[in-house]
Amino acid sequence: MNEIKIPGLDIDWAKLFGELQTTGLDLGLNLLAAIVIFYVGRAVARILTKGVRKVMESQSVDPILVSFVSSLLQWGLMAFVIIAAITKIGVETTSLIALIGAAGLAVGLALQGSLSNFAAGVLIVLFRPYKVGDWVEAAGVAGSVLQVQVLTTILQTADNKQIIIPNGQIMSSIITNYNANTTRRVDLEVGVSYADDIDKVRKALQEVTSADSRVLRHPECQIAVSGLGESSVVFVVRPWVSAGDYWDVKFGLTEAIKKRFDKEGISIPFPQRDVHIFQQSA
Repeated sequence: MNEIKIPGLDIDWAKLFGELQTTGLDLGLNLLAAIVIFYVGRAVARILTKGVRKVMESQSVDPILVSFVSSLLQWGLMAFVIIAAITKIGVETTSLIALIGAAGLAVGLALQGSLSNFAAGVLIVLFRPYKVGDWVEAAGVAGSVLQVQVLTTILQTADNKQIIIPNGQIMSSIITNYNANTTRRVDLEVGVSYADDIDKVRKALQEVTSADSRVLRHPECQIAVSGLGESSVVFVVRPWVSAGDYWDVKFGLTEAIKKRFDKEGISIPFPQRDVHIFQQSA
């Protein structure tokens, strides 16, 4: 029975079921197509991002710029894929854009920190206070720069820990780049006894620094008496080295100076206190 007659209401059930079936089929196909668009688009976005990264790396582009552009490109492509998938379901693009625009202000207010981090990331790429591989100290953390992303910078510490710092905190703090220049100065302080001959000490220090091939001849190593302490005469030893040799030279010279002082009979005094006990008669 195709039709049911109800006083004041005429329903063609066959036509109604047919329309529902057609609508449901269309909706299901559109939903399936949207899912396919999303997953295929995501895969294509990853492939394109990797391709752009490889091209930039082959052209010897600054690794910071490569990382930043790749991250930004992937975000942009994924936004396009999501809009395309939603449009396939039947959501009007103009309505979606209007909705995004209306929500943009609220989202912007809620994500002020993220927006400031994004702006700071752009400044890092433009002004390049550091590059990938540099040893830097920023936002109270020291480490080697691994990657600069849209919102964050990733550092690796000397004990192999990864630290993720928001770009905004980095740009609002003092940045110390220890690899910005090709050379660095090693600052050492050595205390010797007042009884030792300072000329002999100076000669020993000069010979130790000159024997290390990693110490640069220009600028010349500075060796001088910097102070007269409570229990020692303080010498400063300031050789110049390549930035990559800094720590090896610092540790190597410290050990070599101690061995040379032992050989020459030069003493390194340490803090000590003399206690005098007076016995008072009854």
